[in-house]
Amino acid sequence: MPTAPHHAVVIGAGFAGLAAASTLAQAGWRVTLLEKNEGPGGRARVFRAQGFTFDMGPSWYWMPDVFEKYFARFGKKVSDYYELIRLDPSYQVIFKGPEAVDIPAKMSELRALFEHYEPGSAARLDEFLKQAAYKYEVGINRLVYAPSRSVLEFADPRLLVDMLRMDVLQSMHKHVRRFFKDPRLLELVEFPILFLGAVSENTPALYSLMNYADLALGTWYPLGGMHKIVEGMVRLAEEQGVEILYNQEVTEIVVDQGRSTGVRTAQGFFAADAVVAGADYHHIEQEVLAPEYRHYDEKYWDGRTMAPSSLLFYLGVNRKLDKLRHHNLFFDEDLNQHAREIYAEPQWPSRPLFYASVPSKTDPTVAPEGQENLFLLIPVAPGLDDTEATRERYYDQLMDRLERHCGHPIRDAVVYKRGYAHRDFQADYHSYKGNAYGLANTLKQTAILKPTLKSKKVSNLYFTGQLTVPGPGVPPSLISGQVVAGEVLKEIKN
Repeated sequence: MPTAPHHAVVIGAGFAGLAAASTLAQAGWRVTLLEKNEGPGGRARVFRAQGFTFDMGPSWYWMPDVFEKYFARFGKKVSDYYELIRLDPSYQVIFKGPEAVDIPAKMSELRALFEHYEPGSAARLDEFLKQAAYKYEVGINRLVYAPSRSVLEFADPRLLVDMLRMDVLQSMHKHVRRFFKDPRLLELVEFPILFLGAVSENTPALYSLMNYADLALGTWYPLGGMHKIVEGMVRLAEEQGVEILYNQEVTEIVVDQGRSTGVRTAQGFFAADAVVAGADYHHIEQEVLAPEYRHYDEKYWDGRTMAPSSLLFYLGVNRKLDKLRHHNLFFDEDLNQHAREIYAEPQWPSRPLFYASVPSKTDPTVAPEGQENLFLLIPVAPGLDDTEATRERYYDQLMDRLERHCGHPIRDAVVYKRGYAHRDFQADYHSYKGNAYGLANTLKQTAILKPTLKSKKVSNLYFTGQLTVPGPGVPPSLISGQVVAGEVLKEIKN
């Protein structure tokens, strides 16, 4: 008589949870995906108001090959679920002065831009990106897919040589200054790591692979918004047979003799042969698991270096915004000072850099005709006191700088406004210290030095997402779900 398929309960319908659920279902498991909120996506949720469609979190589509590889494992293509276009210019940078520069998608134009700022730098850009391409190839296709549960995973001599060639032990700060001297070029190549969770002095030069993703692979946009990725992943999950239940916050992981028998929500008990937690790792361990089954204590978590939180504003503007592109980086203040105020001396920033996204420049469906969808983001330290007065103070700062750049009033044209910061991240996602991006990618928090993806006290409890391997960001989260599903399938067999 055939045995019933194993049943997995996956907690959280973000990128990692959806990827884990679909991968397990493809292997023949019965999968129930429980989501705390009323819709899927986690930090990549969407909301609509007054004719505007707002992506709540991620807005940059980098590493398109990671998405293609994910859908291909199910015999699908990205184009089966959403339409991608490459942005050109990729984004705009507003330097001090202010000086606004478009970052072109074409490599020939990018080389010319570098050469304009620093004679001889075009050739150095070639060498920099050649090294970054190697790091991307090895890092994304080999290291990032490793479960990082044992140092023996990295014992292959070829891999050790690769890791040395990838500058794992050198800082990003030192690495980029071997190639470029102009402060604008340095800011341009260092900006992606601002969201990785450390100043460039403390970030391994391995992460120049982000520059390859940015400058060589390009910046893309799924028509309709970033939530189209989530919608595609939900469709795929349901095609694989995953049952997705919303408004189902897990309040207890039930454990019997070192093994979970399932989870409990306000609506009832869900039995499971394996539990995969894609919710906030700290919350699951400290609030959902009984104390005797926690692997890490509060002191451990408090000692982790978190990636930033964010102060966000979702704005509907009833006029067109001049001089802005789809993506805009306001580097018109001191990058090093802002980075220090996130990581070294955590505080609300004195003169923050910020990011402005106007997807309606590319996609007319996200705003009413003749209007703009404006998303503003300031990276800030986690764990700060988040008050309405603080939010309004920064809103006024950003409006001053936006109006100065655009050359026309904006405040009076704002017809919809919503702020979002630490207390919202905590309420919606149980986010540790209100962080937005997970665990920082410092050298001391890389690979096996991250919180483990498998509980050491509950034999069938696994973790996925931004607080475990491989780290923060949409592509790493997508990879994380696949990696943890692979470990479940390897260890729990029929």
